[in-house]
Amino acid sequence: MTAAATDPIEVYYFSDVLCIWAYVAEARLDEARAKFGGRVQFDMRFCSVFGDAHGKVEKTWEGRGGFEGFAKHLHEVAAKFHHIELSDRLWREVRPPTSSAAHLFLKAVQLVEADRGWEEDRFLDAVKATRHAFFAKGRDVAAWETHQEIAGALGIDFAAVEARIRSGEAMARLDADLKLGQELGVAGSPTFVMNEGRQKLFGNVGYRLIEANLEELLRQPKGSEASWC
Repeated sequence: MTAAATDPIEVYYFSDVLCIWAYVAEARLDEARAKFGGRVQFDMRFCSVFGDAHGKVEKTWEGRGGFEGFAKHLHEVAAKFHHIELSDRLWREVRPPTSSAAHLFLKAVQLVEADRGWEEDRFLDAVKATRHAFFAKGRDVAAWETHQEIAGALGIDFAAVEARIRSGEAMARLDADLKLGQELGVAGSPTFVMNEGRQKLFGNVGYRLIEANLEELLRQPKGSEASWC
């Protein structure tokens, strides 16, 4: 990651599509991408917070209302952020068993994008569309038919996506994300990892803090020099 002054700095961004804080953070990520442009390269990765979604909710919310309690909590969180929308069906009626199925679909999209050299970032569009389908529309994003609908709406050849899943390539890419997250000490979603792992911003981090860290790295981008942040 050590680079010349003209090279972009690399930032890993780990998230789980079923994590509401990653949904909230999308606007902050968009703002950072718009401001810093080619000076910062965001490497989008997945981590597993809701790999066993039912087990997580049942364990964490045992004695606190279970799925209903969790759904109520999410609506309380969403009320604080006017830029997001939440379906009433979330975790009450729609309970995806895992986020891994959606992550697998999205890694396959990423592979197809790399092969075809799309000028538009269809992978990022697919990530956003998957989160929107779950949080705003109350769709089960672990379901194959939901993946087909998302791909179709974005003009992505689902047969090509499916081929990447069947070949095992998408699974290999997803496994690489999970292993990298472990190596970098990623504890949850979302997490920004900067400066060769020296700096991590985790959870509900405001945009100004993200911006300040990126500005400091751009001011002194060499990996051999520790940042003051």
